[in-house]
Amino acid sequence: MPTADKPLPRRPPAGAAVLQEDVTAAIRAAVFQELAAAGYGRLSIEAVARRAGVGKTAVYRRWPSKLQMVIEVVSAVAVQDAPAPDTGTLHGDLRALLESTAQALRHPLASQIVPDLLAEAARNADIAQTLRASLSQIQESVGEEIIRNAATRGELPAETDTRFALDVVIGPLYWRLAVVRGPLPPGYLDDLARTAAAALSAGVQGSVANPAPSARRAGSAAPGACDRKAVGVPPDGVR
Repeated sequence: MPTADKPLPRRPPAGAAVLQEDVTAAIRAAVFQELAAAGYGRLSIEAVARRAGVGKTAVYRRWPSKLQMVIEVVSAVAVQDAPAPDTGTLHGDLRALLESTAQALRHPLASQIVPDLLAEAARNADIAQTLRASLSQIQESVGEEIIRNAATRGELPAETDTRFALDVVIGPLYWRLAVVRGPLPPGYLDDLARTAAAALSAGVQGSVANPAPSARRAGSAAPGACDRKAVGVPPDGVR
């Protein structure tokens, strides 16, 4: 019997549609399978419903359009909690981040869906905005924690730019797996983690991402010129 401190459970309003979680899960899975099989351009509500074993009405109860359906489903997966690695070293953390990212990109569905969505983002501003907002959100939060931990250990400057660091670390891996779509050479992740850690520790972002005004002026005065001494090239006339 209900009491003052235990009220009756609320019932949905009369005539309201109750969305069953198992049906929603089946539709979500069907969306990914259809994206992998047909791509966004040829994906249809009818095909998703057929694959999920439901009627079109069940899909439209949840999403008003194909675009909204894909954006919501992809966003929900993209922002799932992914704890930042904490191995005790910057190299170890970057290696773990690269491993988890590589596993995700090499997933049979992701390997087909990601390149298609990246291509579609060039034509569809809503998809482009979603990819920027949701797909980068989780990596930036993980990256911020990795950078913060490394700065605390004294491995990186406290002002290290997280987005630039992620460009250095993850960019080559995306190029290999999402653009070139070729196999990774043996030891590639180890080499990439070691190289990225060394570059960030050396403060490469200071000269590449935000060059000082004097450096920019020097560069504009002599295009292609470099500091011969810094790169180990002897002065003119000395061989």
